[in-house]
Amino acid sequence: MKPFLLTAFALSAFAFNSILCRMALGKEEIDPAGFTAVRVLAGAVTLTFLSLFFKPRYVESVGLGVKPSRTRGLLHSGNWTSAFFLFAYALCFSFAYLGLTTATGALILFGAVQMTMIAASIIKGERPGMWELMGIAVAFGGLVYLVLPGLTSPPLVSSLLMALAGAAWGFYTLRGRTSVDPLADTTGNFIRAVPMAAVSVIPFIGGLHLSVRGVVLAVLSGALASGVGYSVWYAALKYHTATRAAVLQLAVPAIAAAGGVLLLSESAETRLLVASFLILGGILLAIFGKNASRMRKPAR
Repeated sequence: MKPFLLTAFALSAFAFNSILCRMALGKEEIDPAGFTAVRVLAGAVTLTFLSLFFKPRYVESVGLGVKPSRTRGLLHSGNWTSAFFLFAYALCFSFAYLGLTTATGALILFGAVQMTMIAASIIKGERPGMWELMGIAVAFGGLVYLVLPGLTSPPLVSSLLMALAGAAWGFYTLRGRTSVDPLADTTGNFIRAVPMAAVSVIPFIGGLHLSVRGVVLAVLSGALASGVGYSVWYAALKYHTATRAAVLQLAVPAIAAAGGVLLLSESAETRLLVASFLILGGILLAIFGKNASRMRKPAR
């Protein structure tokens, strides 16, 4: 039951990032740069609190083998490169949702995340098999179909921004796989991302708009959906293989789509449904094809 609850909470938190952002930007409660800055700041404050007060229990629960310490300098955790990818993801994510529905944004985001991670493994020298190549082609075709010109296609610029957000999150995830203390490193990355987010507001200072509701939604996104959600996901990862973790994340667009329909009265277009089938099906094919290839590889 514990693995299920942790996993369900984390995946729901990922989806609610999309829903909260769309709630705030769709009704112009806050501008994208302001939403990003408040979200990153709220995440940094929340994660700092979790690291300082709950780190010993967290380290024991995930079995990292790290000696618990409340006094470890959080500014020495994480790194600037990972913080930049985190910031780039958050900024592109916010601006992309100016023109995307909740479901479309989540689909492009997590499709780009998975394709980035698959591409990174190929660049590192892993040879994709036939099924992997077929899956990548199907998923890429689904993304192309989704953004092809048409009455129901999403804006190209917004789609490209969300794809960049997915790529940035994919690189951030890959860099975090070697972390021995994910909570502290995530906290350090968020703290480093705060000045980046603050500077990014400057070019848009003329259009800065912060309503009370917009700030509350941004705080919820940063503190709960991002800060707590990312921490819970790290705790849940010890119960899943890498393949299962990747597949589980494919549920996020479905959760986000349901939330968009129920909470924002968004409709599910035929193009979105077809593209979802192609993108998620292609990624599943690539992931399981890769796993099957490893199982068939003879032991040395």
